[in-house]
Amino acid sequence: MVSEVYFVDMRTRSGFSLLDKVDRLFDRAGFGELITPGDLVALKIHFGERGNLAYIRPQFLKRLVNKIRVQQGKPFLTDANTLYVGSRANSVDHLETAIENGFDYAVVGAPLIIADGLNGKDYASVEIGQKHFQQVKIGSAIHQADALLALTHFKGHEITGFGGALKNLGMGSGSRSGKQMMHSDVKPQISEETCIGCSKCVDWCPVQAMSVAEVEGRAALKETRLADGSTDTHRTKNTNQNKSLKKARIDHSKCIGCGECTVTCPKLAIKISWKTTPAALQEKMAEYALGVLKNKVGKIGFISFLTDISPDCDCFGWNDAPIVADIGILASRDPVAIDQAAVDLVNGQPSLSGSVIGSLPKGEDIFRAVRPDIDWAPQLAYGEQIGLGSRKYKLIRI
Repeated sequence: MVSEVYFVDMRTRSGFSLLDKVDRLFDRAGFGELITPGDLVALKIHFGERGNLAYIRPQFLKRLVNKIRVQQGKPFLTDANTLYVGSRANSVDHLETAIENGFDYAVVGAPLIIADGLNGKDYASVEIGQKHFQQVKIGSAIHQADALLALTHFKGHEITGFGGALKNLGMGSGSRSGKQMMHSDVKPQISEETCIGCSKCVDWCPVQAMSVAEVEGRAALKETRLADGSTDTHRTKNTNQNKSLKKARIDHSKCIGCGECTVTCPKLAIKISWKTTPAALQEKMAEYALGVLKNKVGKIGFISFLTDISPDCDCFGWNDAPIVADIGILASRDPVAIDQAAVDLVNGQPSLSGSVIGSLPKGEDIFRAVRPDIDWAPQLAYGEQIGLGSRKYKLIRI
């Protein structure tokens, strides 16, 4: 199968701006056909971390919101909370960051809804029956939406090589615990020194692998600096001599590695694990993308912005100089095809001399030049394998 990918470049003229080109892409890609009057339409967007300026400009969202309203749809902007502790790990911080970055109702003309709720616990479990996951955890607002437009800022990425439509849809729609499952192949461990025995992890464990037990109080180590400049380390008097402390425990024979305890702990005593391979992570996020698509057959479209193509993810609190010049905007109904077309367009450009990789001629693998140890291809190959789309595409310039 050869998928259609529509493309507009960056050239404009009086009376025909980039905003007008986005309108044209929407129409030529047939996105109006995705929307039935009364549909709740999710605009899946990365709002950008606080301090990062490479995200999609809010004015583009306003034009797309208007197009959806013409079709009598009910648009809303959405993204799921992050796994890492930044400015978007809960809905309060997330919404404040989005508004600071310009995604306010007064600008975009639509409400903002964080897909997985206040603290990442609001998700739907979707059966997919794939190699890595039998079920995936999709933010409820995204799962329950009737139709969806995935709006992606195409850029480099430190683990997946590039961040495109598949990553925006898969990783971006997963709940916080879902993101932990994608990022890790190992089961969690508890830092006893940090744990306060609050039992929140017990409440959220779906398989009763968590418990809280009493342990004997322990004397603390104290380091004293002596007059000669040396130090003496000794145990202080044990103030908990006759007391017990509560600490969490994990029964790893029951643990399924779901990540709920990790994202629940208020003291970060159950550490986030990033132990996986780039290829496995890419396949996992493709499976999550499959979970998003499962109840939206014929109701989802993709628009990718090849602008401000930074070497790193928008999740950082900064954005480095672009690695290639702005190229244009793509639209398609196929997430695999639009990512393949985006990679090909980037690799068809010379890199910018002021970027992290310096000057490279056309035809070089730009993203492999940024991170030589990361192969970005598994996400596309596996996405094609599990039926997300086709790497074969026809680029239609409009």
